[in-house]
Amino acid sequence: MTLAEIAALLGLNLGLLLAAMAGLWALSLRWKGIGFIDAVWPLALAIPAASAFLFGGGDPVRKGLLLWLVALWALPQAWRRLAPAARAEADARYAAANGEAAARRSWSPGRTRLLLVFLPQAALAWLASLPVQLGQVDFLPAVGWIGWTGAVLAVAGIGLEGIGSLGLAKRAAADPSAFRGARRWLRRPEYLGDLAVWWGLFLIAAETGPGQASVLGPIFLTWLLAHWAKTENPRRVSDGG
Repeated sequence: MTLAEIAALLGLNLGLLLAAMAGLWALSLRWKGIGFIDAVWPLALAIPAASAFLFGGGDPVRKGLLLWLVALWALPQAWRRLAPAARAEADARYAAANGEAAARRSWSPGRTRLLLVFLPQAALAWLASLPVQLGQVDFLPAVGWIGWTGAVLAVAGIGLEGIGSLGLAKRAAADPSAFRGARRWLRRPEYLGDLAVWWGLFLIAAETGPGQASVLGPIFLTWLLAHWAKTENPRRVSDGG
């Protein structure tokens, strides 16, 4: 693909994410909470992968690896985050953060949701998903040992993320009062799993020239998760983060 075609694909993906988030924002105005956005986040990272799979001109094997691996990562995460307990926790967290922001800026709740939650999610998902976008635009070279190593790393990350989530869910079900403490320790396996997935996807993409530029995605995600694991802002700060 030419640079113009690659730029058009990136622009299309950003437009798709913005449109999807704007639509969800409009629907959220009729709903009590917006905790469902946590489930939307992993799916938002998969949308550009699907678009690039359809319109990218890359190697079919590499395209298939990137699409299916990100789908295997995103779908279970979205399902877990739609669970009632996860939704309730997310609703409370967003309600507190949005209420504070709306009061500080004298914004309406709807405007706060749009400008501080939904539209930023689209931009951040577009940036983080660069490996699954730029990894699908160059036909050569074929997937080599670096790419297959990345695939193994991504599969290991999916497993690690799932183990961390399962342990968290079991402990929360057995002892709801321990949920925060369990999250304190078990969110780290999830984060490590997420990082393994996205650095693995980057390795698959990085065998191509455009894919090498996508390193900004996993670097950004690493910073985001490292910051989130340290502060969990705007979540709690009292349990050690």
